[in-house]
Amino acid sequence: MARVKVALPETYLLTVALPIRITDLNYGAHLGNDALLSLLHEARVQFLQFLGQPEFDLATRQGFIMADVAVEYKGEGFHGDTLRIQLAATDLHKYGFDVVYWVKNQNDKEIARAKTGMLCFDYTTRKLRPLPAAVTERLAPPTNA
Repeated sequence: MARVKVALPETYLLTVALPIRITDLNYGAHLGNDALLSLLHEARVQFLQFLGQPEFDLATRQGFIMADVAVEYKGEGFHGDTLRIQLAATDLHKYGFDVVYWVKNQNDKEIARAKTGMLCFDYTTRKLRPLPAAVTERLAPPTNA
């Protein structure tokens, strides 16, 4: 069976620190896969806020919808660890982009790599919408002038 591989970018736009709570542990006494997804969600919300774009705007009923997720587990996380989650945007396109996460603990031990495909979505019409220009500008790689 082919294994999932998440390619890491060279640069990251934001690093978020999140603690592993006791409720994040599974029966193996380490960070559960479901809890990791919840922590990635929190990091993604902070990333979108950093970009000036909420994940969901109640007034306009527009936001983002997750198209896919891939996780490559690299190590265990334990209660009391603080995860440092580095976030970057890749594969920018008309309707969205991928968020790449590089997850390490406080000792710089790699815990996971992940990617979520995010699409702009109009929750009223239930259709995709183009990525706002302001977000595109914040995510576009710098050009050499």
